[in-house]
Amino acid sequence: MTLQRRMAKAVRRGIVGLAAACCVAIPVFTPFVNAQVGDLEVLQLRQNFFMIGGAGGNIGVQIGEDGVVVVDAGVAAKADAVVAAIKKLSAQPIRYVIDTSADADHVGGNETISKAGQTLFTNPGSIGITGDFLGGVASILSAERVLERMTAPTGRTSPFPVGALPTESFDFPRKYMYLNGEGIEVLHQPAAHSDGDVLVFFRRSDVVAAGDVLDTRHFPVIDVAKGGTINGEIAALNRLVDLAIPSVPIVSRDAGTLVIPGHGRICDQYDIAEYRDMVTIVRDRVRDLKKAGMTLAQVKAASPARGYTRRYGVDSAWTTDNFVEAVYQTLDAK
Repeated sequence: MTLQRRMAKAVRRGIVGLAAACCVAIPVFTPFVNAQVGDLEVLQLRQNFFMIGGAGGNIGVQIGEDGVVVVDAGVAAKADAVVAAIKKLSAQPIRYVIDTSADADHVGGNETISKAGQTLFTNPGSIGITGDFLGGVASILSAERVLERMTAPTGRTSPFPVGALPTESFDFPRKYMYLNGEGIEVLHQPAAHSDGDVLVFFRRSDVVAAGDVLDTRHFPVIDVAKGGTINGEIAALNRLVDLAIPSVPIVSRDAGTLVIPGHGRICDQYDIAEYRDMVTIVRDRVRDLKKAGMTLAQVKAASPARGYTRRYGVDSAWTTDNFVEAVYQTLDAK
């Protein structure tokens, strides 16, 4: 851990008091205002930005005069509660739902939340905002691979209703828009947690919604069946580190870019860098063992995640063995 990181944590815990006397007081918005809406937790991160927890995956909510932009929709069973919570935050209609992946705990509420909104477009293929806001459901935006994953193969029944499917999708590195006074970048991260992951960067709010690319509760979930790879995961974490700015040089201020993970607590750049370094170290250990000709069973027996299992190897559906196996399978032996 860096000296700046130690100082910042110490100041935040009240262990050290420094720099206050020599710095000019600047009024700033204090984040993490907590409210309970039913069984959902709502955190105010910025003046016009909120996070809703307890509905499956974490949900980002940007509000403003143009309407509401929602990042991820949670599970279907919580969708009505999510809509009720959003209506408490803003009287403006929901304009967009942005999916960070095709996982059911992120897209399950798409249909309900979309139907509670109103589109900005004259028709589904329009690329411009009309002079008058029109009726209809809110747009659902995702990477092209999410739409493909959510659309049933020929001869099978889709697990998602038609109303939950993305109405807009893209197959290039970046899509952007400008709503509620700020630029919003939707950045495709191919072959990370899956092949349809996106990071959603709200530039003025300085908030990034990372989806399941980031989940510090455990080792990252590499969904091999959905195109996830370890090197793509590390590339996505590196992108997050590059996007986020820490609270320097005034480390005593609880500031900097806020990153919303797919699940769990809000993170900053230091958290992501530490997580990225851990993932890279485990990847390198597995790579070296695989290069030496070891089988998957032998690699697991060598405990390449040692030193990190106590922190990240929790008892859950995604185990340390699952992670090591995904790393081994998606690494090029060369």
